[in-house]
Amino acid sequence: MTEAAQMASGRSGRRGRSGGGAARRAERTAVSVETARFITRNIPDFEVLDEAALAVIERNAETVLEEIGVVFSDNAPALERWRQAGAHVDGERVRIPRGLARELCATAPASFTQHARNPERNVEIGGRNLVLAPVYGPPFVRDAAGGRRYATIEDFRSFVKLGYMSKWLHHSGGTVCEPTDVAVNKRHLDMLLAHMTYSDKPFMGSVTAPERARDSVEMCEILFGKEFVAENTVMTSLININSPLTFDGIMMGALEVYAKANQACIISPFIVGGAMAPVSVAGTLTQVLAEALAGVAYSQLVRPGAPVIVGAFVTSIDMNSGAPTFGTPEAALVTYGMGQLARRMGLPYRSAGGFCGSKLPDAQAGYESANSLNMGLMAGVNFMLHACGWLEGGLVASFEKFVMDADQLGALHQIARGVDISEEMQAMDAIREVGPGGHYLGCAHTQANFKTAFWRSDLLDYKPFETWEEEGGRDTQALASARVAKMLDTYRQPPLDPQIAQRLEDYVAQKKASMPDSFS
Repeated sequence: MTEAAQMASGRSGRRGRSGGGAARRAERTAVSVETARFITRNIPDFEVLDEAALAVIERNAETVLEEIGVVFSDNAPALERWRQAGAHVDGERVRIPRGLARELCATAPASFTQHARNPERNVEIGGRNLVLAPVYGPPFVRDAAGGRRYATIEDFRSFVKLGYMSKWLHHSGGTVCEPTDVAVNKRHLDMLLAHMTYSDKPFMGSVTAPERARDSVEMCEILFGKEFVAENTVMTSLININSPLTFDGIMMGALEVYAKANQACIISPFIVGGAMAPVSVAGTLTQVLAEALAGVAYSQLVRPGAPVIVGAFVTSIDMNSGAPTFGTPEAALVTYGMGQLARRMGLPYRSAGGFCGSKLPDAQAGYESANSLNMGLMAGVNFMLHACGWLEGGLVASFEKFVMDADQLGALHQIARGVDISEEMQAMDAIREVGPGGHYLGCAHTQANFKTAFWRSDLLDYKPFETWEEEGGRDTQALASARVAKMLDTYRQPPLDPQIAQRLEDYVAQKKASMPDSFS
């Protein structure tokens, strides 16, 4: 289940392609789209737990695994794998001896490359890096013109196009919205085809059934080449843990497919504090760590060395209404603390995003999303899903908020650069030139650096009041609506070998024709 439901290019010779004249002509006429390189932090991580606190939480998590255990439901092969590894299996309950899970986790890589079909868009996940990906899973979409409605495949394609054209977004994501006009058992094919053809950024595979994960691998083998996929990671897919302490057969089945194929999985507890975890920060961290240890360990039982990301989707609950809340201090503390624990595991970390509970892209959405985005940057997150477009607790993907959030991701890039202490940036010559009582507008240092000195939004309005009023007095949502329309109007598809494109379309058509529609 998705979290919302729970609450290259053809010219790459190394892949053995022969694009032909049509591919070369398409490449020459394609509109150039600038994408910033994934973020590499030059700032420290924010840490809220001292060594003694970390040791307590780690010890308690091991106690949970040993004494309480976790459930692997509807998955006899998983139970047998655990039994062979030395765990105690009682029905579907697996109790993991102290130290065993962490020992198994040791084979997972500390970082990995996810390849895009355009090698210039490859991302490095782990270390000091941060990769930003869009919203995932909403069944509804919203725009200013049409309001809130069920998502369609055309909405999905539009979001993929916006993601491709967004400078600060490194990743095309997965289920950016749930296209409800396509049968459940077939929509993953259309979604993957959209990511593969309308964008050349890296993307995510399907996890709603093991056979759909296999379809994802097979489509990647068409796009990248079978040998390339066998030797490289080309997908990063979301495996949610059914918190508390339950690993369902569908998600684990998808994990098994991807791990065997050496494709990456985000193994992510789904935490709503007070509902799926204790109300305390320390208790939640204990449960999240226990679930992450068990999930990562299981991936390594399937295939030692399979790439994984430790996830933590964390929010709290409003005790009056029962609704999830976002951008809260408690969620921030859990996110910071889990970042420390993930680094001690030596594994990449997924958390945070542009979270909000607002129904509209309004002030509430702005406050909550800013809190959530900034805590992700400071917590040392390596893969941030839901970085743009999230609305209404994840039930809605908003077109306006997508471009609003995507614009603000540029600020994260700028903050992550840290402080340049080079001789030029010390600006001593400027301070000497201006002296007491002067101004810096015309000095040589300002003239040499003003174009790059300050990050500037491409969306927000900085004009004088009179100019703003003359142009219609538009608020941010109106500016975002215009931005969405302009981006979609100027979108041009990235080049792809026509033979590969045809093979992908044929694969999708044949798969869809092989089974009747199912909407359950």
